[in-house]
Amino acid sequence: MYSLLRRAANALAQDTMEFTRDLLRTPSPSLGEKGVAALVEQKMKEYGYNEVFSDECGNVVGILHGRDDEPTIVLNSHMDTVNADCSGEWTEKPYEATLRDGKLYGLGAADCKGGLAAQVAAGAILRRSLLPLRGNLVVAATVAEENGASVGTRALLAKTLPSLDLRPQAVILGEPTSLGLYYGHDGWVELELVVEGEEKQAVEQAARTIYDGLLQEEVQATMHAPNQEMQVREPVYSGGADAHQARLRVHRRLGAPLQLEHVRGQLHRHAQLAASSGSKLVINVGVTEEAQTLYNGTQAFVQRVTDAWQTDPFDRSFERARQCLGSAGCPVRPGKWRLSRLGMGTAGGVITREFGIPVFGYGPGDEEQAHQPNEYVDTNMLAEAAYGTAAIVHGLIGVPVLGWTADEI
Repeated sequence: MYSLLRRAANALAQDTMEFTRDLLRTPSPSLGEKGVAALVEQKMKEYGYNEVFSDECGNVVGILHGRDDEPTIVLNSHMDTVNADCSGEWTEKPYEATLRDGKLYGLGAADCKGGLAAQVAAGAILRRSLLPLRGNLVVAATVAEENGASVGTRALLAKTLPSLDLRPQAVILGEPTSLGLYYGHDGWVELELVVEGEEKQAVEQAARTIYDGLLQEEVQATMHAPNQEMQVREPVYSGGADAHQARLRVHRRLGAPLQLEHVRGQLHRHAQLAASSGSKLVINVGVTEEAQTLYNGTQAFVQRVTDAWQTDPFDRSFERARQCLGSAGCPVRPGKWRLSRLGMGTAGGVITREFGIPVFGYGPGDEEQAHQPNEYVDTNMLAEAAYGTAAIVHGLIGVPVLGWTADEI
């Protein structure tokens, strides 16, 4: 069986790399994924997926139907990237998809256009190997993940798949894991601290005192923690004749699933103590919220928070994935994403905490390359990720090899 998958993966290796290059040459910042969505839809149709469509949020969904209505496995990668604000620091051009010394450079190469290409190719590998599926495979290229809100993934699981009567048994993320099998990570939140009062000087003085205290805390955290724990931005002031306001944005790491309210309360108490004075000031702290318009015009309201999450490493689907990789001759390296910088994350928290679905990651690329100048993905990892993903999917929903008949293949 694995020799069939390997041959199909090898035959598609060059095409997988060229598809990755096409994705990299097409800018797709959050809320601007239209061009990449068209490429993904075209490639899925070329590969012969049974169904290919875009949902109301602009997610591109490809389906390979199995013999039975259940189970369903979802492969999920996001189409969007961070903005190319760091383009001045690049020595390789972010949208040229330069190939050099076995590395493919470009914005989103690791996070996660390489993973997206590998997952789309995994469906083609399963189809071309003629290995029958018992259940359904859904490959979903989703929108608006890099904004920290996972709008596309939430819509996929809350509306799109239920409308098709598809209930996922597990979700595999194509985020960069260096071909490790990852099952969780810390979270983060962006909080907005607002100081309001009638006296401009009092508001500005309080905001500056709060900022200086938080900045000192940020420096101390940086000195004593391996990962970025906190980031505070300069106050922004506004106001008129009789009301003045200062806004500060504070990023904080969330190391446990229910830590958000503790962090918010702690920041509020810190601000009140730092701003104590004779002036009447009102201080509020809340999660940053914003309205967004997706590339197809759909309106979404998001909160800037990514929950910490973990799938049980002894979950049946995860255990089976480990077995499949080992049997397929692939390295088996369970672990977690480090997320050394704030603002990074995956849709895993939404999937497992809001929908109760086991989720894990398996993709090409190094997570330390994400959001960095000269981001790249190792080309050897692209084909290997496609092969390994196909092996995992077949292990979860494929028809066992023993007992085949000619009619079954």
